[in-house]
Amino acid sequence: MFSATFFQIQNALIVGLMLWGLKERRKKSLHVPIMVSAIVWDVLLVLQIELSRHAIATASQVVANPMILNIHVGLAVTTVVLYAPVAYLGNQLKNGKRPEWRGTHRILGIITFVFRLLTFATSFFAHQPKVDTALVIASPCHLWHFV
Repeated sequence: MFSATFFQIQNALIVGLMLWGLKERRKKSLHVPIMVSAIVWDVLLVLQIELSRHAIATASQVVANPMILNIHVGLAVTTVVLYAPVAYLGNQLKNGKRPEWRGTHRILGIITFVFRLLTFATSFFAHQPKVDTALVIASPCHLWHFV
């Protein structure tokens, strides 16, 4: 249904949106809606990938998956899980509650963003196009498919 390119474009736009949100971190009126948009879009991207590629079923076959795919899935899941405390702390700060949590929000936000960047980086290597093994074996240049 969706191509890998479509997912990668969204992936890059989400990272760009997060970078913009981080740049505007001192302007609460910009930072909050930008980061909320990026997080919501990222969760929607995960849902798109699941619905089109059955990512959970693929990821559950840990032993059969390439190592980079397992690393990518672990990073992606951790990122999504970290969104919850970052969003909660950010909401508390936005509403003027718990100003002592600002440092925790900042550190958790940085960690979450690093995980998001690593998810983005590994996504280029984790996507494995399906290869028809009958064609690979029958191909006179079949060795090139394994290089």
